[in-house]
Amino acid sequence: MQFFLWQCVGFLGGVVYSSFFEWTLHKYVMHRPLGFFKYPFRAHAQIHHQIFKADRTYHLQQESDKKTVPMAWWNGPVMCLAHVPPILLIQWLTGVPVAIGALVAMAGYYAAYEYMHWCMHVPRARQVERSGIFFRLNGHHLLHHRYMAKNFNVVCPLADTILGTLILRSPVRFAQVTGSSVPNVQPREDALNKAA
Repeated sequence: MQFFLWQCVGFLGGVVYSSFFEWTLHKYVMHRPLGFFKYPFRAHAQIHHQIFKADRTYHLQQESDKKTVPMAWWNGPVMCLAHVPPILLIQWLTGVPVAIGALVAMAGYYAAYEYMHWCMHVPRARQVERSGIFFRLNGHHLLHHRYMAKNFNVVCPLADTILGTLILRSPVRFAQVTGSSVPNVQPREDALNKAA
């Protein structure tokens, strides 16, 4: 029973860690060229963000652009495997069995990232697209496509909230994409009236 409880602790810790890891990777590797390692920056900031903006192009317009939505097939396994040694070290140093729960959380977080990101840009009225959580996260990600220095999280905006990059609505009106799973992220009317 105690083993299971520690794995739950590891899982929760893995989710929290994954939010901060996603935020860091997104902000510092996918939105900035990193020395000689420019592939993530090119693939994400220069290609993905040029094809998918916050207007109607937020949703897939050309079939040939589908390949720019997910990360490369090898990214998930490499990121998960890279975390195995530090997690095993933490487990060894603390003597607390958290590794399985933490690794399951990280792998699940990555899978959720890829699936939700795909559904956001290639909507098909899937069951997940009808959920309230997806609806809110879709608006969160839509604002990232409008303001690339905001809303770096796709799955769990905990890091955005704590690190000050969270934006809930656009400060100005723009021609945003619409759809059944896309919330209105335009400024509230009362905010517009105060500005006028």
